[in-house]
Amino acid sequence: MVHVLVPLAQGCEELEAVTIIDLLRRAGAGVTVAGLEDGPVTASRGVVIMPETTLEAVLDQDFDLIVLPGGLGGAQRLEADRRISALLRRMTEQGRYVAAICAAPKVLASAGLLENREVTAYPGILDDQAGVRLSSAAVVRDGTFITSRGPGTAMDFALTLIETLCGRQVRDTVEAALQRS
Repeated sequence: MVHVLVPLAQGCEELEAVTIIDLLRRAGAGVTVAGLEDGPVTASRGVVIMPETTLEAVLDQDFDLIVLPGGLGGAQRLEADRRISALLRRMTEQGRYVAAICAAPKVLASAGLLENREVTAYPGILDDQAGVRLSSAAVVRDGTFITSRGPGTAMDFALTLIETLCGRQVRDTVEAALQRS
């Protein structure tokens, strides 16, 4: 079983967070939802999400993937948290997957991880980042980095994560059950 960490910060984008968590669990991934602090997380549109644990409690665990939901407020809090940047750098050094959507690719840039990488993000979020090859695609994979544009691309993003971690057959099975077409 693959293990995924989804850290949640106050002000995260709920559509992205819930879509990522839900679809990865449908694929059979072990998903740990960890709040930056103890207690409920109020997302950008007022939806309250209760993380299962705190980031502090899982910092020493091994994960195959860390996924950062966006939402400007949530991304800013993730960016300001030194534990997140240290975890992102550690996972990158270990060759593990790192993913971010919407405003959260800015967190990867702040951690110094996007130089010479092709990425996508919410329009305007990475415009000031030198050395980043910015794409307008819905989802971009560059090595072990996977990024996506925003709430409207959350399902495609989550399905790409599933395909990357679990294979095309699992992705197709999850997607078929969603009745997208």
